[in-house]
Order: sequence, then structure tokens, then C-alpha cells
Amino acid sequence: MLTPRFFVLTALLAATPALAQEATVTVSSKDTNSRPATAVTAVTQPDSQATTPADTQPAKKSTPKVVRYYTPAIEIQHMRPLDQRGLNVFESPKEAGAKYEGFKLSWGGAFAQQFQNLTHKNAAAPKMVSGVNQNQLIAIGSGFNNADANLYLNAQLARGIRVAVETYASARHHNETWVKDGYFLIDGSPIDSKLLDRIMEVATLKVGHFEVNYGDQHFRRSDNGMTLYNPFVGNFIIDAFTTEIGAEAYLRKNGYLGMVGMTGGEVKGQVTAPGQRGPSYLAKVGYDRQLTDDIRVRLTTSMYKKDRSASGTLTSGDRAGSRYYDVLEPTGSSESTNAWSGAVPSGMKNMVTAFVVNPFVKVGGAELFGNIETMTGAAATETTRRTLRQLVGEGLYRFAGNKLYAGGRVNSVHGQLAGIANDISVKRYQVGGGWFVTPNVLSKIEFVRQNYENFPTTDIRSGGKFEGFMIEGVVAF
Repeated sequence: MLTPRFFVLTALLAATPALAQEATVTVSSKDTNSRPATAVTAVTQPDSQATTPADTQPAKKSTPKVVRYYTPAIEIQHMRPLDQRGLNVFESPKEAGAKYEGFKLSWGGAFAQQFQNLTHKNAAAPKMVSGVNQNQLIAIGSGFNNADANLYLNAQLARGIRVAVETYASARHHNETWVKDGYFLIDGSPIDSKLLDRIMEVATLKVGHFEVNYGDQHFRRSDNGMTLYNPFVGNFIIDAFTTEIGAEAYLRKNGYLGMVGMTGGEVKGQVTAPGQRGPSYLAKVGYDRQLTDDIRVRLTTSMYKKDRSASGTLTSGDRAGSRYYDVLEPTGSSESTNAWSGAVPSGMKNMVTAFVVNPFVKVGGAELFGNIETMTGAAATETTRRTLRQLVGEGLYRFAGNKLYAGGRVNSVHGQLAGIANDISVKRYQVGGGWFVTPNVLSKIEFVRQNYENFPTTDIRSGGKFEGFMIEGVVAF
């Protein structure tokens, strides 16, 4: 079996070329309306005072460096770039980012694949069903996971109005092509009205089937093939991410943000079982400001509330699956059926109220991100509410012209799960780094350790632990 030392040496060797790259080989233009940026290379001139022997040939001119990368222009308004420029972008930009020149159509994609070298163990008591121990862990070793792929289609319909369709071309849970969402983003008035134009200077409307804006982590997480925004390989233990059908309305001015929204409350639209279904309500307020060239601060708080649902998925809406394949899963585990290995869904569908506070601070190359979250609710079979709390602290440092970064994340969950009388705890530690080979190609490595505490001996997670290395590569454009 490959050893952790091998992966550390591999990561160090792979990162070395980034330190040798000159910052002038690729220059990204901040003006998204201009032509692609060109490479700028300094040519060293010979010393005019140096003496040259008469029998030597004149010095040859320095050969200009070859352009290695052109920054693609953004053609669709109010778009978060899919490459490195999209890091630390949260809500879709209120700034247009591109000149309106009529109808535009753009395609994009993202692909990711991992090499996994994890081990796992547990201390659960045997649970025999038809002669099979359901608490025995499946044997896992090192190897490649299947690749994931996303497909993006965006169309500029009118000034300040675009439509987006995002598709999972291949995923762990859904191996077949699966449409993730599709929605309108309206940042301009379609009606010639000075009053509406003034309102739309600060207002945004999002309508359709979309990723609900609960918290800030869903902007930084791995979303199937799109893992470039996530500095690590795995997401949070409680992964609050889902798509629902409805609308969100925003007001943004001078760094202040306010949002209210309402959706159908479920990942899938339906009209049956009306007594079991109800809407979800969302709200978010925050402040996001670039105080100086080197200092940015952001602080938001979000709320998600739902009284009832036939299939609420606030913490189980990820149709892609987790990055840690088959950890703490039984011998009958399959890639698609047991797609959320390592995650802890809340199981809450009724009487759900969730709050999360997300601070973000960037000082030079240093970044700090936090997640302070509480959710209360009940499963369909529960009559009383229970509570789960999640804390996350994350620190990064980017260097070598933002080509390299290193950092760590601590993630803990504490509270009640359905069917377990006592409070449980799950703790995860992640340390890793990455190298942007180009602004749209990222390679990263991570060491992860996760411990399960206070689970009953009848639960397969009793005394559970997994740890090891993950290596991931992603291309996004």
C-alpha cells in the first residue's frame, strides 16, 4: 500500500514548479470588457559599460517568453467566473462585469477526480441479519474514484437579465446526466422606467429552481465536478446544501446585503400529499467590504425555516455525493447507494429552523472563514424537535502570486440524531494545500481524520474513525 510519506513527497515535488514560475508569464486583466490580457516579460539589456573582447560574437538578443495563458473575457453579465477569479465570490456580483451587446450564449464545464488513500475502523457490536454482520465495515484501500463532471449553460437575454442551467454530467450518486438547477437572475429592469432602473441599481431577483442561499459555505463547497472554490477535498460534516423551487429578492448597497426568499420547500416539485408539504422561508443579512487593498471583511447571518415537508433536504440535498468513498460503510456498500460517506445528515424534515453565522476575513494572503450553526427540527416519524450544532474554523495562506496555498480546517458536530437517545459528537480535522497550475487547473492534497463519539454500540459508527490522504485535480472553465 502507498504510504503517507510517498504522498507528502509527491505533493512537494509537484508544487515545486509553481515557485519557479515568473509572475509575468500570465497577467489577468481586471477589466472584463477588454481583450484578453497579454503576457508581459521584462528583457534584460546588456551592460553598456561592459567590455567585449574583439574576438567574440555580439550577444544574442533575449528570446521573449512564450505566452502560457490568456485570461478569457467574461461575456455574460453578473457572472461568477468559473476559474480562479471566482475565489471568495459569494452571491452573484451586482456589478455587471461585462458590457451588454445583445444576446449572448456561453458554455462552461468543470471536471474533478480524486486519488483516495483512506483507512477506517469501528468498534460496533455485531448486528447479524440473514447471517451477515451489518456493522462490519467494507474493506477499502487506495485507488482512484470515478470522475465527476458539471456542464454550465448561460444566456444573456436582456440587459442585466440572464438565465442559467447547471447539469451534473456524471456524479457519484447519479451516474447518469442530471439537471441540478435552472433559474433567472434579474439585475436590470426589462421595462423602460427610470424608477425601476433606480430600484434595480440595488435590487436583484432570482427566480426558478436554484441553490438556496442559506449560509456562505455553499459558495465555497465542492459541487460535484466543480471543486475549484473549495480549498480542501471534503465538505462540512453537516453539508447544508439543497436546491428548491421559488424566488429570492436581494438589496445590496455600500457593502450591506439583505435577502428574503420563499420556496416550495423540497428539492423536487410535486402537487400530491398537500397536507405533508409546506413552503420554506429564507432570510439573510450581512456586510461585505474591501476596507483597503489588503483587507476585506464579510459577516453574514442566515435563517431557514420550514414547518413541514414530504421530503425536506436542507442537509441531504447534495445529489452528487461525498468525496470520502465508502468510509464507515457496511460490506454491502455501493458507490451510488451509499453516496454520502462521512457526512452526517440531520434527518430533519418537519418543524425545521436553522441559523448560521459566517465570518470571513482576508488580510493579504491570509484568509479566515467560520461557520457557527444551529438547527432544530424533527424527522417525519418524530413528534418532538431535536437540535444539532456545527462549528467550523478554517485558515488559509496563499502565496507565490496566489498560485500556492496551505491551510487547515477544524469541523465539529454535536447534538441529537433520530433514533439515538444521547447526544453524539463527530469531529473532523483537515490539513492540506493546493497549486493553481493555471487559473483554471487546480491540484490539491489533503490529510483528513474524522472521529465518531458517543454512538451506541448497535450503530455502525460506534467507535468509528477514518483517516488518510486525498489528492484531487480539477479543471474548470
